[in-house]
Amino acid sequence: MLAPTHSQSASARIVALLCWIAVVLDGFDLVVLGALIPPLTSGETPWMTPAEATFVSTISLVGMTIGALSVGIATDWLGRRKALIWAVVAFSVLTLGCAFARNYIELGILRFLAGFGLGGCLPTAIAMVTEFSRGRAGKASTTVMTGYHVGAVATALLGLVLLPVFGWRAMFVVGAIPGFILAPVMFRYLPESPSFLIAKGRTAEAQAIATQFGITLAPPAPAEQKASLGSLFRHPFLRNSIAIWVTSFMGLLLVYGLNTWLPKLMMAAGYGLTGGLWLLLLLNAGAICGLLVAGQVGDRIGLKRAAFLWFLCGAVLLAALSVKMPSAILYPMVFLTGCFVFSAQVLVYAFTAANHPPGVRATALGMSAGVGRVGAITGPLVGGTLVSMGIGHPWGFYVFAIVGFLGALAIATTQVFQQKA
Repeated sequence: MLAPTHSQSASARIVALLCWIAVVLDGFDLVVLGALIPPLTSGETPWMTPAEATFVSTISLVGMTIGALSVGIATDWLGRRKALIWAVVAFSVLTLGCAFARNYIELGILRFLAGFGLGGCLPTAIAMVTEFSRGRAGKASTTVMTGYHVGAVATALLGLVLLPVFGWRAMFVVGAIPGFILAPVMFRYLPESPSFLIAKGRTAEAQAIATQFGITLAPPAPAEQKASLGSLFRHPFLRNSIAIWVTSFMGLLLVYGLNTWLPKLMMAAGYGLTGGLWLLLLLNAGAICGLLVAGQVGDRIGLKRAAFLWFLCGAVLLAALSVKMPSAILYPMVFLTGCFVFSAQVLVYAFTAANHPPGVRATALGMSAGVGRVGAITGPLVGGTLVSMGIGHPWGFYVFAIVGFLGALAIATTQVFQQKA
């Protein structure tokens, strides 16, 4: 393929930027509940109990599971462009509604419905960026996923600024407004997926977009590789499907378990609310740095090897956090834990995207995220149970370390078919 022109590279960067911003907002909305659980469950008259907070976090993840599992159908019907735009609109509207919830049941219902958009946003954005990445799937996927953790860092920072002055409802308002700005910009500048257009017989449109963005059109997928769930249960994808789903379960259990309960776990260990929010910030700041490195390492040594290494290092660091330590040591340790634990799961997404042909890529990513959401549901439940039992620290970190080791074992069983998007 000829080297892309300057205008083609600029056009491709627009796709990456819009998808990245969508993932920033997605990350903010996903993590905001973790920042709000400590103040909502503390004080003489808490707004909700830890058990009610566990219900709200769990039901929102159930919504995300449904959204992720159905994204393949949505993209096959609407196209990736419209599916991503509607996902942003949906979770922005419903996040704004959370600011007006009168009790935990209303908050749970709104979070459940917002989960439909949140669950569909991430796999669709990764599929879009991978398709326009011109063969750099690892770097493209991990770079766009830094948006998730930028959103999480923004959540922690805004929590430190807004919660003492404006209260928890302001967090949902601030998190919703950018989505209303992003959606019309995406409608104007985000192109449709060429592979979707080819599947719909709109070859001329697909070729025009490919020329504009400097990418090579993939041939139409064979009938057995069309975007269907059944293809993932047949040769040659079955073995990888099972291994990827198990790995995603473990990876998302860690991501959502830690992002939901880390502040509370650290409060239980005696670090205080402010210390817990700073640790949440450091965890996700570490994830951003880890992602920037992970993508380049994955493109150099292979995404499978990189994912295995990242899960293994994450497990070791999580086990180390079970030891009570002074802040001077704890803060760097949490930062390093974020570097490996959170970018490990993104390497799984990158491997999934790069190791499936375009015709089945969005479905494979959706299933990876969707089945993994069971782990996302399990993570907050595990953390909430351990906190309720009064043993969140140190036993929570022992459990999370075991999960990391299991993730490393699962990704090690996959087969590598292709490493190019």
